[in-house]
Amino acid sequence: MTRALAVPVQSDDGHRFELIGRVPAQPRAQLLWLPALGVSARNYQAFADALAACGISVFLHEWRGNGSSSLRPSRTQDWGYREILEQDLPASLAAVRLHGNAPLIIGGHSLGGQLACVFAGQHPDLFARFWLVATGTPFWRTFPAPRCWALPLVYRFLPWLAQRQGVLHGRRLGFGGTEARGLIRDWARVGLNNHYAGTGIHADLEGGMRRLRGQASAVVMADDWFAPPGSMQGLLAKLPQVVSTLSVLPAGALGTRADHFAWMKSPEAVVKALFHSFE
Repeated sequence: MTRALAVPVQSDDGHRFELIGRVPAQPRAQLLWLPALGVSARNYQAFADALAACGISVFLHEWRGNGSSSLRPSRTQDWGYREILEQDLPASLAAVRLHGNAPLIIGGHSLGGQLACVFAGQHPDLFARFWLVATGTPFWRTFPAPRCWALPLVYRFLPWLAQRQGVLHGRRLGFGGTEARGLIRDWARVGLNNHYAGTGIHADLEGGMRRLRGQASAVVMADDWFAPPGSMQGLLAKLPQVVSTLSVLPAGALGTRADHFAWMKSPEAVVKALFHSFE
C-alpha cells in the first residue's frame, strides 16, 4: 500500500512549500524529483504513482514561485540558482530523510535534471543514482542546426525582457511560467557558455559534478526539441565518473507524443527505461 503525503517544508530564509510524497510500504530507494521550469509538482503525480508501484518512495520538490510555494516572482521578489541550491533543495532533502533512510536517488525533468546534477555535485556522498528525463545542458552548441543558431539570441533576449518587465511572463512565450528574472539570467548564462554558476554562488559547481560517481539513467523523447539527445549527452559529459545509459523513446514506445511534456500523463515507458539499470 502506498501512502500519499503532503510534507510541509520551510527554507532557512522563510520560504514555505510542500513536498508531494508517494511512499510504498517497503521502499527500495527514495527519489527526490525536481520539476521542469514553470511546472508545479502536482503535475508529476502519475509519474510518482508509477514509481511507487515499483517500490520507490518519491518526493516531488516544488520550485520557488510555483504551486504550493509561498512566494511569487515580482519586481520586489527575485531569486536565482543560489536560493534554489543553497536554501530550498537542502530543506527538501532534510524533509525526505525524515521519512526513511533508503538509498537516495536524485533526478529531474528539464531544468530539474540539470539542477539535480548540480546539487548532487555539492553533496557527492549522498547520491549514487541519477534519474534524468527530457533534460540536458541548454548550451546552444549541443542543439541541432538550424535551430541552434537562434539560441544565442534567445539567451540574450529573455534575461533582458525579464529585467525590463520585472519577471519573465513565460506562458505568453510558450516557455516556462512566470519566472524570476534572476533565475532566467542564471539559466541563460549556461545556454551561452555551458558553465554552471549563479549570481552569489561561490562554490565550484562544475567541479562538483566532475567528482560525482555512481550511475545515471537518462531518457529523452525522440521528438523533443527542448531536450534533444545532444543536449543530454552534453550534460552527461559533465559527469565523467558516472556510468550512464541513454534511452531515446519514440512515440510508439511511449503511447503518446514523444515531446517534452506528454510523457508526464503516460509515464510507464519512462519508468521502465529508468529501471533498466536499477537492479
